Amino acid sequence: QVQLVESGGGLVQAGGSLRLSCAASGRVLSINTMDWYRQAPGDERQLVAALTRDGRTNYADSVKGRFTISRDNAKNTVYLQMSSLKPEDTAVYTCNGEILTSDDGETWWGWGQGTQVTVSS
Repeated sequence: QVQLVESGGGLVQAGGSLRLSCAASGRVLSINTMDWYRQAPGDERQLVAALTRDGRTNYADSVKGRFTISRDNAKNTVYLQMSSLKPEDTAVYTCNGEILTSDDGETWWGWGQGTQVTVSS
């Protein structure tokens, strides 16, 4: 069994920074891929940042240059560093990933529970 647990959300003023963490625990050999999504009230879920198996990154246009996705393989954790935050970044941020769970190539795919980010103007 695998769990993804986000942390690091909170209230920050516009222009500030936050670092979100998504830690994989349980039967985890490594993180294959990990995406960060966000959803504001009344809006559809939006893909914010993606980290591929080979380390490539992709970002939504709205966050390019401000957000950075990275990983710590030793901690089985993926981070989302958010800088120059804007009120429109306010949302619940959730990680979604594919986890390698065995040497035979078995994988688990799932979501974390989400963490609230609120940016005040």
